[in-house]
Amino acid sequence: MFELTGKTAIVTGGARGIGKGISMTLAKQGANVVIADLLVDQAEETAAEIRKSGAKALAVQTDIADLASVKAMVEKVNSEFGKIDILINNAGWDRMKPFMKTTPDFWDKVININFKGVLNTVYVVAEGMIAQNSGRIINIASDAARVGSMGESVYSGAKGAVLSFSKTLARELARNSITVNVLCPGPTPTPLLDDMKAEDSFADKVLSSMDKIIPLKRMGTPDDIAAAVVFLSSEEAGFITGQVLSVSGGLTMC
Repeated sequence: MFELTGKTAIVTGGARGIGKGISMTLAKQGANVVIADLLVDQAEETAAEIRKSGAKALAVQTDIADLASVKAMVEKVNSEFGKIDILINNAGWDRMKPFMKTTPDFWDKVININFKGVLNTVYVVAEGMIAQNSGRIINIASDAARVGSMGESVYSGAKGAVLSFSKTLARELARNSITVNVLCPGPTPTPLLDDMKAEDSFADKVLSSMDKIIPLKRMGTPDDIAAAVVFLSSEEAGFITGQVLSVSGGLTMC
């Protein structure tokens, strides 16, 4: 079940946190995993862990906000593995602050990473998927996109754009047997979340109370997200496209 042997998957932001959980789990299912991340040293460490388990992995330093960087990464992947079957747009960035305390430079950074980065990777990778008439694209958004989130106005907007883009893309690429779906994690302990808590007392207060708010009484883990990614990457999910799935312990139900 959910066999991915022989498939090649790109995971953006796959060096740590949720991305690392996704990368490791895809490898366990037999996929060749490409870790596309700015943090090249950590990406290589994760790739080394995967290779130690007997699977194939490649770390490529990539700035998803830069189309040229994405093109160079995809060329390297095609040279190494010959094709790309799965694209996981996981890379993201945010800081928790009220909108009126943000700046245009902050808006640009959040939008460039969380939305434009998805546009860039899909634009380059989907060309090959169309040619081979198959593929899986899974965009990692956020429950903040579905219901809003105090202190994350620009991030919520960027992730909301990912939802709308993905649904339209699912319609456009269906004729090529390419599925496009979105996963929305709830709060998940990761280095990014730790950074947000360390930099702002408001973020620390909000995020530290999540275990009490989430119906299942715990925050999610990278493995929780990875399990859903594996399913949506599989042949068994071949008739599912244009869907948004929250993996949040019931924090949002819509």
